[in-house]
Amino acid sequence: MSEATLTVGFIGNPNCGKTTLFNAYTGAKLKVANWPGVTVEKKEGAMRFHDETFKLVDLPGIYSLTCYSMEEILSREFILSDEVNVIVDVADASNLERNLYLTLQLIELGKPVVLALNMMDIVSERGMEIDIHRLPEMLGIPVVPVSARKKTGLEILMHAVAHHKERNDAPEGHHHQTVSHHRHDHHKNIAMVYSDEIEDLIDILEGRLRAYAPDIKNPRWHAIKFLENDEEIIKKFPIQTDDIIKKDYEKEIINQKYDFIEEIIDEVLVGKAKKAALTDKADHFLTHPIWGIPIFLGIMAIVFLLTFMIGDWISGWFEASIGWFGDAVRYGLNTLDVSDVLISLICDGIIAGVGGILTFLPNIFILFLALAFLEDSGYMSRVAYVMDGIMGKMGLSGRAFIPMLLGFGCSVPAVMSARTLENMHDRIRTIIVTPFMSCSARLPIYVLFSKMFFGKFAMPAAFSMYVIGLAVAIIISLIIGKTDKHKNTNCLLIELPEYKSPNAHTIAIYVWEKVKDYLTKAGTTIFIASIILWIVLNFGLHGMTTNVSESFAAMIGRVAAPLLVPVGLGFWQIVVALIAGISAKEVVVSSFSVLFGIANINSPEGSAAFASQLGMMGFGSLNAYALMVFCLLYIPCLATLATIRKETNSWKWMFFSVIFQLGVAWIVTFIIYQLGSLFLG
Repeated sequence: MSEATLTVGFIGNPNCGKTTLFNAYTGAKLKVANWPGVTVEKKEGAMRFHDETFKLVDLPGIYSLTCYSMEEILSREFILSDEVNVIVDVADASNLERNLYLTLQLIELGKPVVLALNMMDIVSERGMEIDIHRLPEMLGIPVVPVSARKKTGLEILMHAVAHHKERNDAPEGHHHQTVSHHRHDHHKNIAMVYSDEIEDLIDILEGRLRAYAPDIKNPRWHAIKFLENDEEIIKKFPIQTDDIIKKDYEKEIINQKYDFIEEIIDEVLVGKAKKAALTDKADHFLTHPIWGIPIFLGIMAIVFLLTFMIGDWISGWFEASIGWFGDAVRYGLNTLDVSDVLISLICDGIIAGVGGILTFLPNIFILFLALAFLEDSGYMSRVAYVMDGIMGKMGLSGRAFIPMLLGFGCSVPAVMSARTLENMHDRIRTIIVTPFMSCSARLPIYVLFSKMFFGKFAMPAAFSMYVIGLAVAIIISLIIGKTDKHKNTNCLLIELPEYKSPNAHTIAIYVWEKVKDYLTKAGTTIFIASIILWIVLNFGLHGMTTNVSESFAAMIGRVAAPLLVPVGLGFWQIVVALIAGISAKEVVVSSFSVLFGIANINSPEGSAAFASQLGMMGFGSLNAYALMVFCLLYIPCLATLATIRKETNSWKWMFFSVIFQLGVAWIVTFIIYQLGSLFLG
């Protein structure tokens, strides 16, 4: 039995299903790490196929091997290394034309390439067909239809990988239908053949490269890179080229590649025109330069209407269940003669804190369900495209809006996604403003206070937080853009996939991951925070106390409360809840449960009791709105701060984010509260 290890590199465009396919092979046996010295992730896994061990490497999603982004640089370096034996090019079969550009570049590397046509089920759903026999003839490489989601074709793909591993010669393929008059008949053994002018230059450059470096692998690919003015290759092989290369041929090479792709599509893809026409009709409205943004805001308003209407209806069942559970635990502990201190810790601390957060789970579920639907349908990519004009005025491309969009879900992956921007300066600017986007962790705060103080206007009040967050991020970016010397010149290059019916399985996985994160946070961070908060509320300088005003929490709150008086939040209880919320924004709500001794704060009875206590403190609707705005904008959670530290590789930027957001939160809330006080008397 052979124990040789075959290294297989998985590469493909973003959103092609590459990682899903990779996970189908490796399961949970993954090793996730950053490339040395940079914040670009790679995943490694292993599997056995017959008598061989396959080492699988999931590379970052890229559109080409031209070194513009960090992902493209690292992926190209890895594929060119001797470490990779076979390349698996994962292509979205439903967007074949877009994916084939990377495929042609990979074929030119001269390494064994196997094309995995993923999402073939979507092709059928769209009424299209792909000629699986003609496509490999034109490309000269194995083509295997697979479905990562349904786990079909996996065995055949690995069989093709194992069979193709020894093939290092240039693939045979067919190019133009016209007869070539080039002095070398490359059409017999090369898939991608260029014009006679370019092929003549390639022949000359190949000869010079072989003379300079006799052991060079795939001189044809290196010759093409010289014509594309690839700085890295030119520096590595300093051969004479001034006498033959009079211009940059990159655009011509790109155009000729796409001419070939168009020929391939015409021969192998049936039924594309009808589907593309439907997409164009929808995009006429959804990506309109004037109406695109109002439509986006309208869609998000509908999302939050559903979040409130359906979520609140389901929340009633959760509230009743948690209330029953809390009463049962208290009764059981009393029956067992457990000490009052322990009963208070369990019922008034843990159950009140964690249980109060769990009642918002239906609202969170509906929000993520709607966002997953929009994402999987192909709409969210259009939003970044529509926002390109506004982002351009801020000195950023529309691509910078993608992290801001992700911020509606969670700031951590949103900050991490800024790494896709072309330079570090743009990344830092995007990272600084992204946490102003209202993440899902803040939703329980909006739901609780808007329902208590704004009645039938609860949904608009909550939705306004998302608009304010977006507006603040844009205004701050505009200010930075006007004063910043580093002007962005990058245009937006983003995939606008055809619209499709959202896949139930994909949506289920997305929603489950988000709900699981929410529950995990409730079981860890909020659990610990509830215990700590109970301790500081029930103990003071003289030990345990039943008078909360004598507790450590009250002492801490009174020190900082005067700073928040001008913004309508000068109550020590509010200060304590805000400090606790730095661990996780959901903790703000659980803190109020513990602070005011309300076991089920989201229930009608709990909300009424909470509103009554706040009213006696002089806390009204304007204060509630100010609190919502402050929670929207103030210090990010600890997980986000840690991510900022990791992505910027700087403590300075992390602490700057803390001070900057706290300052912005105070200023914006001050303006809103003071203006509200003038108009409301």
